[in-house]
Amino acid sequence: MEKPFVSILIPTYNREALIAESIHSALSQNYDNFEVVVVDNASTDGTWMEIQRIASADTRVRALRNETNVGPVRNWIECARQAQGTLSKILWSDDLIDPEYPNRTVPMIADPRVSFVYTSARIFTDSIESESSSVHYNHLPTGVYDTRLFIEGSLLDISYPVSPGCFLLRTEDLKKNLIADIPNAVGSDFKNHAIGNDLLLLLITANSYEKFGVVNEPLSMFRDHSGSITTSSGVSRLVIHYDMAKAYFVQCFKINKHLRRRFNTLLWLHLHRHHSESFGIRCLQDFYPAAADTRIRITYLVGRVFSRLLRYLRLNSF
Repeated sequence: MEKPFVSILIPTYNREALIAESIHSALSQNYDNFEVVVVDNASTDGTWMEIQRIASADTRVRALRNETNVGPVRNWIECARQAQGTLSKILWSDDLIDPEYPNRTVPMIADPRVSFVYTSARIFTDSIESESSSVHYNHLPTGVYDTRLFIEGSLLDISYPVSPGCFLLRTEDLKKNLIADIPNAVGSDFKNHAIGNDLLLLLITANSYEKFGVVNEPLSMFRDHSGSITTSSGVSRLVIHYDMAKAYFVQCFKINKHLRRRFNTLLWLHLHRHHSESFGIRCLQDFYPAAADTRIRITYLVGRVFSRLLRYLRLNSF
């Protein structure tokens, strides 16, 4: 049986120094049925020349360029629109992918009940082999799990990845569920700051399936540097905007009241911890795009505060 055709999608902007390494890591797959789609978002440096140079030497690379800069999320959407594979994997243009990635993930998503498969990820700075690199998203053994675990864990800040950079999805889901403009009450421009659109894609996709898959091997490699959205945004900005994306999901997809109240409790904590007023968030209702039930769960609040206090005491004990 022929292996499914996989699209490795690389959206990029001004990555002249890094784009070649990312494309070559995509081309190094030990899998014989894939394409690499690179969409340059009107870079102003030498990124496009690097892409053209590689594409001219390898027919597996399809190189495209936007006439004008359309913003990061719309460039992700253009990548998805260009994908010809039945399965897609986004590779950010500053990151790398292990040659075994498709071989380890494709068989798991062959189960029609499985929404997507993610791998654990190695986060590195200068090199993958450096002592400072660390592995993340490895709290579950390799296997298939109930979707409720992913949705609940993502809403309540358990260690699930928020970036599709370590996920393999069906292309039809990527095209359907990646949203540029997330409705919100404070006028936040999600299509341009690109914080939360990624996790919302995963939540909406998971919500349509019974299962999700995990490969507990660091086959995705994320580069930690000042030019990445995650590093440059700052913790509070990330937390508050991911919370708004989650709140949109909670409101639109009718999450049960018990999970909603625990989620509201987490929002309440973030409201007071992360300078939310600087992002337009002054009360719990502001997280939601429309009028919502914002009741919290006191017992869950006490448990979260107590757990945080215990962690603090352990870290500061002598």
